[in-house]
Amino acid sequence: MADAANGRSVLITGGNRGIGLAIAEAFLANGDQVAVTFRSQTELPEGILGVQADVTDEASVDAAFSAVEAAHGPVEIVVANAGITKDTLLLRMSEDDFTSVIDTNLTGAFRVIKRASRGMIKLRKGRVILISSVSGLYGAPGQINYSASKAGMVGIARSLTRELGSRNITANVVAPGMIRTDMTDELPEQTKRDYLAAIPAGRFAEASEVADVVRWLSSDEAGYISGAVIPVDGGLGMGH
Repeated sequence: MADAANGRSVLITGGNRGIGLAIAEAFLANGDQVAVTFRSQTELPEGILGVQADVTDEASVDAAFSAVEAAHGPVEIVVANAGITKDTLLLRMSEDDFTSVIDTNLTGAFRVIKRASRGMIKLRKGRVILISSVSGLYGAPGQINYSASKAGMVGIARSLTRELGSRNITANVVAPGMIRTDMTDELPEQTKRDYLAAIPAGRFAEASEVADVVRWLSSDEAGYISGAVIPVDGGLGMGH
């Protein structure tokens, strides 16, 4: 089991690639003990513990937490990042397209946070961070399911703040905009120009820029911030 000298016990769901992996690497560089969940087997950088988990299954989430607790001690920082998309316009969106995205992105976050809170209440400290999206507040065509799931995270964070704020547990939302990934790199040039024209900063974000905000929200410096929505979107959402 971990002790304080070895850094805090951190768990990031969906942390095997993209933003989740960047967050994991930021905490690792900070000296924390880092674990990530993944759905399918994957290669992870040295020093990051990988545990297989399906956030749509409560028993799977519980088993993942038990494995992390055995290796690193009670989870002090949880980052709800796991998510899927099934984009299509409303009139073409099936009920399964809608409910499956909600079950993974929103109800999945609920399952993870509920399990994490047990240990945090005993510790009388904790940091909960939900990875939302600019589309959760700004809206996006073809993403009614995804936007609804990401908007719901704000309600979770604010209600959790009111429930557990007196126990030195904070809950905040980070809302990334367009992030530079292998997928965005492969977009047609005109599509990229159209996206960039809407972003005041004139560029996509690096995943590390999201990770830095998550790491800061988990620090002692941010101990009096809770129920907040922090955009990392280059001005795209303008407070939405």
